[in-house]
Amino acid sequence: MASLTRISKIASQKSFILKQASGASLYRFFASAASGSPSSYKVVVIGGGAGGLSVASTLSEKLGSGEVAVVEPSPVHNQQPLWTFVGAGIKSMAETQRPTSELIPQGSVWIKEAAAEIDPDQNSVKLANGQKINYDYLVVAAGIKLDFEAVKGLSSAIGKNGVASNYSADYVEKTWEYLQNFKGGNAVFTMPSTPIKCAGAPQKIAYLAEEYLREKGLRDKSNIVYNTGLGKIFAIDKYAEALTKVAESRGVKVNLFHDLVEVKPEERKAIFKITGSTPAGPVGETVEIPYDFLHVTPPMKAHEFLKNSKLSNGVGFVDVDQSTLRHTKYKNVYSLGDCSSLPTSKTAAAVAAQSGVVKDNLLANINGVETPTSTYNGYTSCPLITGKNKLILAEFSGYTGKPLETFAFDQSKENPFSYWLTSSVIPNIYWNSFLSGSWRGPGPFRRFLNPGDSN
Repeated sequence: MASLTRISKIASQKSFILKQASGASLYRFFASAASGSPSSYKVVVIGGGAGGLSVASTLSEKLGSGEVAVVEPSPVHNQQPLWTFVGAGIKSMAETQRPTSELIPQGSVWIKEAAAEIDPDQNSVKLANGQKINYDYLVVAAGIKLDFEAVKGLSSAIGKNGVASNYSADYVEKTWEYLQNFKGGNAVFTMPSTPIKCAGAPQKIAYLAEEYLREKGLRDKSNIVYNTGLGKIFAIDKYAEALTKVAESRGVKVNLFHDLVEVKPEERKAIFKITGSTPAGPVGETVEIPYDFLHVTPPMKAHEFLKNSKLSNGVGFVDVDQSTLRHTKYKNVYSLGDCSSLPTSKTAAAVAAQSGVVKDNLLANINGVETPTSTYNGYTSCPLITGKNKLILAEFSGYTGKPLETFAFDQSKENPFSYWLTSSVIPNIYWNSFLSGSWRGPGPFRRFLNPGDSN
């Protein structure tokens, strides 16, 4: 009887191996059979966002089934760049979401857990459930964390009584709800001084809200205020000048060096700290602004499991070479997107360009090439929506500040083509090409349309 039981167990293990691990190494076969689930992979990708899925798609195709694992706890994948349209009532939330299960690349293993610890010396990742998985190579694409707690009173105010944020799946639909309920008064929009993803989004919703209030005949009853903790309306001068003109022409009051530090929901007041030279007061003092509608862009920070790891640059972002995207110390670790230390804007367009570099260099690394040859030039893009059918298409290098525009026209001008591209074409590219690994940004188109541009 005991012999039959052992034979049954062996047969069961063989069936599991053959079914689950086609194309993987024998070591991984037996590790899987022994533990009941795979515990070691050629590549582990932390994060099932755009960057993680793009990299995992290509690597799974190149390396074979069972060699790539994607660590991602969320059952839903969000196309976050579209949330500006959701907050303005132009698109539905459903258009921005798909089940993660439909997007995990064929041949990849989806680990439905959050990463809790990384030990790069042992080539291991500890999951939130306590399980440990090992890797030969690691790609960190974990994104960035919204920090509502960093603003006093915000976590209890958000999602209630006119306080909303396009940055959260929980509150983006509240933006549109509260705009529809707004009958006049102060509509205040904030931008923090911390690094954030999609740095243009805080003011995009201000322009769309202003347009909506004009359409509803409420503009003369409304004050539109955009408060940023930074010293410029946008980092790149060419587009900052254009946006300043848009704000002035639309009557949007822009206050620089105004960083949101507190929300008093009972009094409907927002408290801002002065962070630089401004007529509003000396540095360090606070100003109080009443609001009837408040759109908050929360401060953002690195995830704790990254901040506490040896991969961190000290403030929590993965310390990578800004050209090759390989870790400065651990040569089998790469990172891209919002969680990386790259000194450029954190946008989906930047991630697309970065994903190609990571894939090139990682695959070369796996094939024995020690020195990465593919390089990232800091390219990013920020489609700055200024109204329905109006958009300034900012494309630039975050390293040099130089515009890197794809098209022949001046992209700092509001343009209906740029709006159509952003609202209709790019979403399709995102779902059908970016996540599947075939979209690496518009670089080839830019070089074709601008032969003199070597970037």
